[in-house]
Amino acid sequence: MKKANEIRNDLIVGGGLMGKNIAFVMTANPTFQVTVYDVRPTNIREGIQNSTRQLLEKGVLSAEEWEERMARIRFTDDIEDQAFPEADLVIEAVFEDLAVKQDTFAKLEDRCRRDACFCTNSSVMSPSQISANLRYRERFVGTHFWNPAHLLPLVEVIKTDATADGVAETVMEVLSGVGKKPCLCKKDVPGFIANRLQHALWREAISIVEHGIADAQTVDIAIKNSFGLRLPQLGVLENSDMVGTQLTWNIHSYVLPYLEDSHAPSPLLQQMLQEEKMGFSSGCGFYCWEGNSADKCSAELNDYLIRMLYGR
Repeated sequence: MKKANEIRNDLIVGGGLMGKNIAFVMTANPTFQVTVYDVRPTNIREGIQNSTRQLLEKGVLSAEEWEERMARIRFTDDIEDQAFPEADLVIEAVFEDLAVKQDTFAKLEDRCRRDACFCTNSSVMSPSQISANLRYRERFVGTHFWNPAHLLPLVEVIKTDATADGVAETVMEVLSGVGKKPCLCKKDVPGFIANRLQHALWREAISIVEHGIADAQTVDIAIKNSFGLRLPQLGVLENSDMVGTQLTWNIHSYVLPYLEDSHAPSPLLQQMLQEEKMGFSSGCGFYCWEGNSADKCSAELNDYLIRMLYGR
């Protein structure tokens, strides 16, 4: 297995939104050459241009910097392309289907060098399961890039039940070198770290709406204007230490019996599915998204992230 400073050729498998954005992220290292593979032809340049437009408009990237990075990205739909045997690092970003991911890695194992590091990008799926049928499982880790991948710093790196010593650390060093904030998930558990935390909050928020305690807008207002404001600066366990272990214990002793602890999705979500309230895609979910309000929400999120990360 190559050391992080020896890696030069990156192969991104899957040319969708995540794959395109991950490819652009990797070009932050000026020594990297990046190839994106997909079974279907796709316009990599146009996709990355759409994702990174606000970075250019706000001066985070110059047009010259953007062009230089794009010049180190190429696309292929040929699985016999030379990029496969030349790859030092492979990041798979196909859609979330276990069989598809396993089949993808079976093909990669037949075409890539044995010392190439294999990474699977998934928000919840077990990298141990994804790699279960491979011959050389020791070089395999999970890498959960958070969406939008070109903006959010976190990448969770997940060890499998067979990952060799040093592999996860090498991947984390590579990710740090392209400006990411990697964190190590020591055990391969569903949801890894951040999604377990996020969906524990979502479960409680949906339950509050389901039981008529507050409506969706009120729940979001409460979060955004209380602990949500503190989170970028004060982590939840830092906060626990700040208020003290005794107070944390006292509050938990009183409130935990009343919190949602269902192991199944909320009946409210099931009802929304039946009523085809699908969120942005249908124009209605917990909120009504009329006209261009969904696009406006997405653009405002990116603007906020750029202000937070780059001060622009």
